[in-house]
Amino acid sequence: MNEQSNAAVAESETGGHSPQLDLIQNVAVSVSVEVGRASLRIRDLLRLSQGSVVELDRIAGEPVDVCVNNTVIARGEVVLVNERYGIRLTQVVDAEDRVKLL
Repeated sequence: MNEQSNAAVAESETGGHSPQLDLIQNVAVSVSVEVGRASLRIRDLLRLSQGSVVELDRIAGEPVDVCVNNTVIARGEVVLVNERYGIRLTQVVDAEDRVKLL
């Protein structure tokens, strides 16, 4: 068999994933959702108290960023699922690019 045939067989045996990717599929990663960011001076930070409002750099209704290990991999909208917050993904970074970003 030539290298292309070997690659095709390996791909069909792993469900389209490379053997290297199969090795890391059970690795835990940190997933977070970023609603927005703000930049504050220390004096303003020290003045914050219960009930203070910090204005973020996003407009209401704008998509939130879904991050894995602090890297944006998707964007989505906040939804409620059984009284818990969730994210409906509306835009996802291509799978190959996601692996490169991690």
